[in-house]
Amino acid sequence: MSFSELGLGEKLLEAIRDAGYTTPTPIQAQAIPFVLQGRDVMGCAQTGTGKTASFTLPMIELLSKGRARARMPRSLILEPTRELASQVQDNFQTYGAQHRLTTCLIIGGESMSEQTKKLERGVDVLIATPGRLIDQIDRGNIMLMDMKLLVVDECDRMLDMGFIPDIEKIVARLPKPRQTLMFSATMPPEIKRLADKFLSAPQEISVAPPATASERVEQFMVRVGAADKRAALRHLLKSETVKNAFIFCNRKRDIAILEKSLKSHGLDAGALHGDMPQSARQETLDAFKRGELTLMVCSDVAARGIDVSGVSHVFNFDVPHHAEDYVHRIGRTGRAGNDGRAFMLVTPDDQKQLGAIAKLTGMDIAEMKLDDAGFEAPAAGEAEDSAEPGRGRRRPARGRNAEPREANPRPAREPRSRRAAKPQERADEEAAADMPPPAIERYQRPEPDRQEPRRYAERRGPSDRYRRRDHEDDDAFSDASVVGFGNNIPAFLKIVPRLSPIDD
Repeated sequence: MSFSELGLGEKLLEAIRDAGYTTPTPIQAQAIPFVLQGRDVMGCAQTGTGKTASFTLPMIELLSKGRARARMPRSLILEPTRELASQVQDNFQTYGAQHRLTTCLIIGGESMSEQTKKLERGVDVLIATPGRLIDQIDRGNIMLMDMKLLVVDECDRMLDMGFIPDIEKIVARLPKPRQTLMFSATMPPEIKRLADKFLSAPQEISVAPPATASERVEQFMVRVGAADKRAALRHLLKSETVKNAFIFCNRKRDIAILEKSLKSHGLDAGALHGDMPQSARQETLDAFKRGELTLMVCSDVAARGIDVSGVSHVFNFDVPHHAEDYVHRIGRTGRAGNDGRAFMLVTPDDQKQLGAIAKLTGMDIAEMKLDDAGFEAPAAGEAEDSAEPGRGRRRPARGRNAEPREANPRPAREPRSRRAAKPQERADEEAAADMPPPAIERYQRPEPDRQEPRRYAERRGPSDRYRRRDHEDDDAFSDASVVGFGNNIPAFLKIVPRLSPIDD
């Protein structure tokens, strides 16, 4: 089957040929005709099967007729991460090169004022993450009454990230007569409930069993100790022919530590996780796509939907907490007909997660012995290269199990003050040291003089300054002689006032 048999227009078929695609994938061949008919679709397919094109291609064909109005987008695509939203926008720009469709990306980490300006000019396709979209709706920058088509992509990932309440809040504001498409890699009961709530007589499409790993990916696991994981990873990177690779960690803190460790050993590595600014995330991802970075140390934010051509390896530095994430991680390699290799470092504490992965995929992962390949784990006393503060060389043990310290053969030296003292002074000090200590006399507090009046016996109150003097003070000043000016009369008293004629 070719794309021309799916009912797409000539302009769109030409853009598809320019992109280098000739044959649709199974999910595209089944979903595109139903979307063009205006039907609701519930699609279930694994990562790397072309789900994005299965809704972007028919959307371009449906939206080619019509015009968007200010602040009233015609279609909405919800994505769980910024990287997925950016990739969907790239697909619209690639396939819609000969159509005059406008797109707007509403994601966090970018200027909200720039996004508002695009919305005011009118948008045909609005691609957003739930959190930032709700912010714009609450500010009154987006009106959803003209929405004709809704796409909820990676529904199971939305569920894992806790976006389901936000999606329900957004869908409640959309008009009822609309076309809704939902795509997911797995179909848990919660997603089934949402599909029954949002979709109207949907066409269900499933092209692969849930949680099925690609057959073109060779999977291996390596059993190591927790302290030997970085050394084992470096050994694998050197022994394998790695063109480029994703290295997945469970915690964002470990991503920074591992990136710094790889760089200290001369390896070309970059980091990608949710706490990075959007500009830094996009810059790192673009450098990895261009081949400027060989290793991408990342979290599960890069496990879904990010399409990087020709990824040769995937390394699970940590066993994922959820078994479904393992399938999505290794799905970054072995895409578009290429072969890939995936490795997972397993510690003794990871047996529970390993059993969940084997139960979900229905297969046992082959075990690789690093000892056969010349791997040498660091000795117990040696310090593993650590970029984490506070994790350097271990100090010698101190306690009951600590080995006794070697006795010091040198005699203890006297204090500097005694070495510098004269012989006579040292003799006086030694004689004084032999004398018994003097008796300590107890301090006796002297008896107070009862005749002497106590100082500050009576304190003045706050209003004493405004009271009149006591009569004793008045009597003290009554016998004093009167003091006059004498012969020193001030000059102003000698001035005789001049009388006016009226006074005369």
